Amino acid sequence: MSDVTVTDQTEQQRYVAHVDGVEAGAAQYELAEDPARIVFTHTAVGDEFEGEGVGSALARTALDDVRAAGERSVVARCSFIAGWIDKHPDYQDLLAG
Repeated sequence: MSDVTVTDQTEQQRYVAHVDGVEAGAAQYELAEDPARIVFTHTAVGDEFEGEGVGSALARTALDDVRAAGERSVVARCSFIAGWIDKHPDYQDLLAG
């Protein structure tokens, strides 16, 4: 598989993954009324990219950005993001209490 490139489209409140210039998936988020929280609401990956690590790249990049900024905790309403965090315990400290 080619490299996955993930960017934060802040105005659309979504992280977007591209593979070879083609949009392969996205993770939607909302900035909560509580300014200390980011809520991940939905992650989708195109059928032709499933099983290729696109969802994991989205989750890792988004959560690494949250950690680097150090301003917010994560509310994982999206089942994919919640499951990814469950499988990667080193990200569980980002979850809102």
